[in-house]
Amino acid sequence: MMTIDEEQQALLNRAAEERELIFNRYSLGLDPTNQVDPWENPTYEIYHITDKYGFMHDSRLPDRRDSHEIQRTKIELERDKKWHKMLADWNPRHEKLRKRVFKGIPDRMRWPAWKKLLNVEESMATNEKVYQNMLDLSRKYSTEVRQIDSDVNRQFRDNLAFRERYSVKQVSLFNVLNAYSIYNPELGYCQGMACVAGVLLLYMQEEEAFWALNALIVNEKFAMHGLFIEGFPKLTRFLEHHDRIMLKIMPKLHKHFMKHNVDAILYSIKWFFVVFVERIPFSLSLRVWDIFLLEGDRVITAMAITILYLHKNELLRLKDMDTILEYLQVKLHKNFGYNDDYAIEALERVMKKLKEHKLDVPPPAKVNEFPTKPLGQFVEADVEKKIGRRRSEYTDTEKQVISDVILRQEQNAIEVQSTVSYETSECATVTLTVPEDNHSIRSSLAGTSMASHGSSETFSLEDNNIHLKTANALQNTPQREVLMGT
Repeated sequence: MMTIDEEQQALLNRAAEERELIFNRYSLGLDPTNQVDPWENPTYEIYHITDKYGFMHDSRLPDRRDSHEIQRTKIELERDKKWHKMLADWNPRHEKLRKRVFKGIPDRMRWPAWKKLLNVEESMATNEKVYQNMLDLSRKYSTEVRQIDSDVNRQFRDNLAFRERYSVKQVSLFNVLNAYSIYNPELGYCQGMACVAGVLLLYMQEEEAFWALNALIVNEKFAMHGLFIEGFPKLTRFLEHHDRIMLKIMPKLHKHFMKHNVDAILYSIKWFFVVFVERIPFSLSLRVWDIFLLEGDRVITAMAITILYLHKNELLRLKDMDTILEYLQVKLHKNFGYNDDYAIEALERVMKKLKEHKLDVPPPAKVNEFPTKPLGQFVEADVEKKIGRRRSEYTDTEKQVISDVILRQEQNAIEVQSTVSYETSECATVTLTVPEDNHSIRSSLAGTSMASHGSSETFSLEDNNIHLKTANALQNTPQREVLMGT
């Protein structure tokens, strides 16, 4: 019979062998000698549509491009030229840049534009050889390799770049995630990071994606560290803020959700964690990413409200939790119901109105949402983590998350009882009271009444000029048409 020390050493050896085996498969890549199980490679069907982002769809290729697509291609080529000039004379604070980002970065320009917005080239220049060092260390010490391997094999499998097992992009995704788990040991790896890094790799090379991912995680403008760290403190903060906005702007829908036990955490995880990828059409999620990289994480809150506002009437017709969640998690991805331009114009209006009423950003982040330990300094994991032994009990942080969710649901139930009648008609214009001072704003965000602190103002999600402009632009295009791949 083995002693405890011998058993522990045997488990450590097994973990090291498994890690080396997985890394070897990624090193071989598409080499014919690499072992790939039949189920890991979906069969190709060349008669499917493959859109310009590389995603395959269950419909036949058209015989020819229609006049609208030809016109869109001509317009995008002209916009390419303007972006070339703007990138050569880069000014991130120029109003022209903001206007063009809201129009959508041309797909061919996303590679250089996203690198500029995330300061990728500067990070690479000041951290020469760091990525390769982290990757080398991960091959020896990564404790996340098994989970990363599983997630790589699930990420974007309907996209040509990631579809084949151990393809170049799959290898890059595996490398980036393992290297980052060593670079930021306090964070390690969280599943949502695979989707974020996957989007970046559609437009960047491997090391570029690594530093872009780091910018999204540690830069205060994006601060995704707080989303992925144990306990998800930023998610909790954003969910609470989302509930406050819902209660003020769409009380009827908020009450409808509460009646059917539809907590925001059930439908908004992929909204907040991966910036709407796989929850809305990919072409639209890229437009949101463009704005997110320019404006920061306040865009996520505004887009969440925009989605619910645009689809409010349909959501109010759904009478149980399952159908509401299916609508938000599945149906909107397949058919958003509005074309991308219309949705982004609605987002811009929402951002403007939320800012006017000081609701565009949640309360300040706490220190646990940011890295507290130096990045890039290797820290060897403890034995339990190396072995991969599962804990039998929740940690204190996990218990606190559960407690926070329950408390938020109870608070929502109390607040809903004090709002307008469930039968009251809700329209685009909602009357809000705006506090006159910051202390009152903090109080109102904490759930207290604002009635005694200021005068009543009208919160409207419609802007007459923009709305008229949009209506004219859509005269020849059905409003409820999804333009995938445009």
